[in-house]
Amino acid sequence: MNPDPRIIAFCCCNCAYAAADLAGAMRASYASEIAIVAIPCTGAVEPTVVLAAFEEGADGVIVAGCLDGECHYKSGNLRARERVNVLRSMLETIGLEPERLEMYQVSAAMGTRFAEIASEFAGRIRGMDPSPVRKPRGEGGEPG
Repeated sequence: MNPDPRIIAFCCCNCAYAAADLAGAMRASYASEIAIVAIPCTGAVEPTVVLAAFEEGADGVIVAGCLDGECHYKSGNLRARERVNVLRSMLETIGLEPERLEMYQVSAAMGTRFAEIASEFAGRIRGMDPSPVRKPRGEGGEPG
């Protein structure tokens, strides 16, 4: 069990980030352990960035973008889905559960759905042991 998970959410600024913002405006609560990083498009998320998030201590990573057919960059979300699938396989080969990485698709108007997704993912990560590559608080420049 992991009572204090660290979760990074790479969110497309056109849809998922807007959905997260809407969730906040609607006062829809979701896990406070999720740190949202706005990105231009999920297709811009390089595999090395996701792996670096785990290396730096994330217990879980979300890649969240536009719905199929609605990507502002045409096929960025499709490219991201392929990368996430490859990365999930890589995680398994290096000893991390592939369930620690997930891709979700939401529109900007889906604030409530974003909150549900974020809470469900955080609950899953809380149910796992902390990432074996996670540094304890206080190491690596983090506050204790």
